[in-house]
Amino acid sequence: MAAPVAVTFLGGLGEIGRNCAVIETAGRRVMLDCGRMFAGDDLPGVDSVLPDFEWLLDSGGVEACVATHAHEDHIGALPHLLEHLSFPVYGSAFTLGLVTHKLAEAGLLDRAELREVRDGDSFRAGPFRCEAMPVTHSVPGGFITAFSTPQGVILHSGDFKLDLTPVDGRRTALSRIGALADGPGVRLLLADSTNADAPGSSRSERDVGDVLRDVIAQQEGRRVIVGSFASHIHRIQQVMDAAVAAGRTVATLGLSMQRNVGLARELGLLRVPDHALRDIADIEGLDPTRVLIVCTGSQGEPRAALTQMAEGTSHWVEVGAGDTVIFSSHPIPGNEAAVGAVRSGLARRGALVLHTGNLDVHTSGHGKQQELRVLHSVASPEWFVPVHGEYEHLVAHARLARGMGMPAERVVLCRDGDRIELTDDGLDPAGSVGGDHLYVDGTVGDLGSTILDERRKLGAVGFVAVVVSVDLELGVLASSPEIVTRGWVEHPALAGHEAAVADGVETAVRAALAAGGRDREALADLVLRTARRISRERTRRRPVIVPVIIV
Repeated sequence: MAAPVAVTFLGGLGEIGRNCAVIETAGRRVMLDCGRMFAGDDLPGVDSVLPDFEWLLDSGGVEACVATHAHEDHIGALPHLLEHLSFPVYGSAFTLGLVTHKLAEAGLLDRAELREVRDGDSFRAGPFRCEAMPVTHSVPGGFITAFSTPQGVILHSGDFKLDLTPVDGRRTALSRIGALADGPGVRLLLADSTNADAPGSSRSERDVGDVLRDVIAQQEGRRVIVGSFASHIHRIQQVMDAAVAAGRTVATLGLSMQRNVGLARELGLLRVPDHALRDIADIEGLDPTRVLIVCTGSQGEPRAALTQMAEGTSHWVEVGAGDTVIFSSHPIPGNEAAVGAVRSGLARRGALVLHTGNLDVHTSGHGKQQELRVLHSVASPEWFVPVHGEYEHLVAHARLARGMGMPAERVVLCRDGDRIELTDDGLDPAGSVGGDHLYVDGTVGDLGSTILDERRKLGAVGFVAVVVSVDLELGVLASSPEIVTRGWVEHPALAGHEAAVADGVETAVRAALAAGGRDREALADLVLRTARRISRERTRRRPVIVPVIIV
């Protein structure tokens, strides 16, 4: 009887982001990706949402991490985990280049040995023999990973699409997957579900390049600004090719854009003539109509280059009527409002704004239904768990697998925190480790729900601070209560509401002191309840009440 193999999903099953799983046998563990999720407007002040690593830290950690590719939702949580553990990280040269930068920024380079993996390489990570197979995606150097385990091959698709004409010529390794299926077989398939509800197939990246070349060529007499993901080197390559063909000089703007372009050129993944590429600081004096700027901010990020242009705060670019701005990406779910605000800001400044709503300047890096069917047909897995996506995407992928004839009992839907176990008898649930979200604000992690609730309330209904000075020995008020408010009620009504709260609190505290009340916490609770009641009665609002007792 072979040893059982467990898979624990710490993130990525029920959301776009936080992709992280742990594969384990005989108490030895390997992590598959370690990603973060960007916080939306519903999480005020939160920078990132990470997997909750408490179970992992309490149960012995991991021996290695296999990073499938360089997107933040797959590598962004590594610095946080490496503050607590030390382990090698396996990935492609481009992936490790970005990991190196992240760890250097965090002062953690000594916590992880970075081990480069090339297409087709076999390597040992912890107890498992792994094989890295090339996959087409919207970032260079992505892998499909096959884990050889005591319970057979576990195949993880990575983020993938089937593009017959990829910009770098690096096609998804269907032939090798077929060889695995015909040889040892695929015991368990874990596959990308992002576009499982989208019919058909994704467009080739080269199709986008054709559109970009045409539209950039049509911008005679205008400066061109292109917003793109900084990691999408294939898209950036096509933008630069189009610019050079149109006789333009290219400048990069945004720290991540400049860093990634430099890394990609160093690794030979991005090719542009030296004479055609300038630093943004060196384009002054050039004819703006012969310049193309490729920059960050296509997702409406608060401090990114396009956002600063839209707000008029960019140090380098003042957008006007002579500019054409191209958003060469589609808004990530949840970013639509932020992206719309940036587009509107640019339009108000006179720019011509082109985006996926009026021009085919983007294609997905994730396979749609027909591509998923091909993967399933070639891999022919014994068991299947859909991963990477909102829960509706996972459900759609499960339906697709069953529709291809896979027995329903062999298609297993999981959520964050779920643990499954492969044995000689099959695949079974093995409990849950929680799957909670870890909220990070700057360098502070694990913000609780109470803090987030208070921040939401502060943003919606403001706060009322009630400062009460008392002499506990004499049992008297030292002065009348002071009320300080922000974001609660508009002037001129504010003064009356503040006076009502102050009067009510003073009456309640005097009565409590007269009755012998001397406990500071009890007085603070009385102030809280009294101020909350009066606020609700007078304004029908529930601001955050902050009682302050000074003795």
